[in-house]
Amino acid sequence: MAEASRWHRGGSSKLNMHYRRDAEITITLEELLLYFIFLINLCILTFGMANPHMYYLNKVMSSLFLDTSIPNDERTNFKSIQSITDFWKFMEGPLLEGLYWDSWYNSQQLYSLRNSSRIYYENILLGVPRVRQLKVRNNTCKVYPAFQSLMNECYDKYTSENEDVSDFGLKSNTEWKYSTSAANAPWHWGFVGVYRDGGYIFTLSKSKSKTKTKFIDLRLNSWITRGTRVVFIDFSVYNANVNLFCIIRLVAEFPATGGILTSWQFYSVKLLRYISYYDYFIASCEIIFCIFLFVFTTQEIKRINEFKADYFKSIWNWLELLLLLLCFLTVSFYAHCNMQTFLFLGRLLKSTEKYADFYFLAHWHVYYNNIIAITTFFAWIKIFKFISFNKTMSQLSSTLSRCMKDIVGFAIMFFIIFFAYAQLGFLVFGSQVDDFSTFQNSIFAQFRIVLGDFNFAGIQQANWILGPIYFITFIFFVLFVLLNMFLAIINDTYSEVKADYSIGRKPDFELGKIIKKNYQNVLEKLRLKKAQSDEVKIKTTGDLAEQARKRSFDEDEIQRAEKMKKWKERLEKKYYSTETEDDYQPVTQQEFRELFLYAVELEKELHYISLKLNQVMRKLLY
Repeated sequence: MAEASRWHRGGSSKLNMHYRRDAEITITLEELLLYFIFLINLCILTFGMANPHMYYLNKVMSSLFLDTSIPNDERTNFKSIQSITDFWKFMEGPLLEGLYWDSWYNSQQLYSLRNSSRIYYENILLGVPRVRQLKVRNNTCKVYPAFQSLMNECYDKYTSENEDVSDFGLKSNTEWKYSTSAANAPWHWGFVGVYRDGGYIFTLSKSKSKTKTKFIDLRLNSWITRGTRVVFIDFSVYNANVNLFCIIRLVAEFPATGGILTSWQFYSVKLLRYISYYDYFIASCEIIFCIFLFVFTTQEIKRINEFKADYFKSIWNWLELLLLLLCFLTVSFYAHCNMQTFLFLGRLLKSTEKYADFYFLAHWHVYYNNIIAITTFFAWIKIFKFISFNKTMSQLSSTLSRCMKDIVGFAIMFFIIFFAYAQLGFLVFGSQVDDFSTFQNSIFAQFRIVLGDFNFAGIQQANWILGPIYFITFIFFVLFVLLNMFLAIINDTYSEVKADYSIGRKPDFELGKIIKKNYQNVLEKLRLKKAQSDEVKIKTTGDLAEQARKRSFDEDEIQRAEKMKKWKERLEKKYYSTETEDDYQPVTQQEFRELFLYAVELEKELHYISLKLNQVMRKLLY
């Protein structure tokens, strides 16, 4: 009786395991369906925010203000400005002509201007443009004593400590007096410095002639001095046809080395979000997104309470937490952007005679776009959690997990050599080649060399001895040796994993087969597909006696036995055939691995048969 109860407990345990496996499959399919709906909603939400007109609006504005040549010099535009003289020519030429459109192409006034300029006739200039500069004080650096007789002034690079805040020049208007920056104004990251808001500011006039007179007056009175380090030109336009704001910033940096470095920013953003019916549809998707976020958060909290510390042992759970964190950041950025727009947009549009600072709003919208883009990326990556139940994807994930230690060791060796070459390139070519001008540029330049994008002529011209030596040795060690070692690690591990799967190892369940099986069951229930009769099933299996014999085993045991039989026949034919020669044949590493795995499987089968025999004997005895 004790033995019978023990066998009864073993049978019930097997049934419980089978039930738990079916429950796990059901839960996984439900999670996949729910997550698929969430991903579709997220894609609709993100693509609904992106407007193809953003690119065209930026392109139109950049071609007008960046590519238009200055008068009497077709080779010079804002991109190619090199001197202060060229800068003032741009201000009085392309900038002035681009900002003030007061008539149609045939000199006729087609519409009522209402004291406003319409760039390209479709884009309303909001408020008036603003020009501001930041300066540094004199004697912020030291001159070597031998050169003090030749130079008694020294202007260092821009920092907040070196900034000049004193009045200069005519000291009459605001452009000659320092204005403090706003507390919430973002800083600007330029080529040679990081600049804060504020400085010496003047706003342009609504009149084109008054603005031109102002430019001439500033140029004649030397508004730009040796201490000037950067000049910003800020203005914003609105296109009602596509409901987009374009915030434009043109930047001219005056480094301590002399000359001018120009840069620009064009941000097309949708500040007025809910106008059309499609906008309200996107708003409904945003509400659904918040509901999904609440559901996923509660699920993860329950799992953490259930599994405790074991929850953090799975990489997919860490990905789930990261995705939830990004979703919460997305919601917070979205709420902040809408709040700032609600508070400041009406105030900015109210006054047309002052500068409308939309750069602050555009800055936060760019951050919001970046965070939602990263969220969408990791949302797509999470699909691998469900695809990993597929045999092929399971092999790939097993390959990566098994060779992770080898990859980490390889990565240490790779980056030691890579950074050594990066520092060599920076020190040797940094003063002459733009790709190696900084250590960061040198690192990215070497990645481009690996991809086949390199400037060998510039390297050779910078140093005709070390240049070719650097290039040839870098290509040999990094491209030919290290990268091939990396591929060899992946390839060898994948071969081992594939050999394991070939002898019967497989995932707990394959998602594709489960979905196909459920699909067939639904068709049978809907009577769209007739259920297969018992006679057809028996005929497909062969002999009735064999069918009855197999009913005492489950499907996994039968498949494993059949696969073992085929594998045994193949190995016997290969190693025990009478047609083989008596000469000694060396055994390869792959053949040895197959024979070893075959021996292991034989041992497992013998142990399994022994257990079955013991079960039969116990049933006969008791």
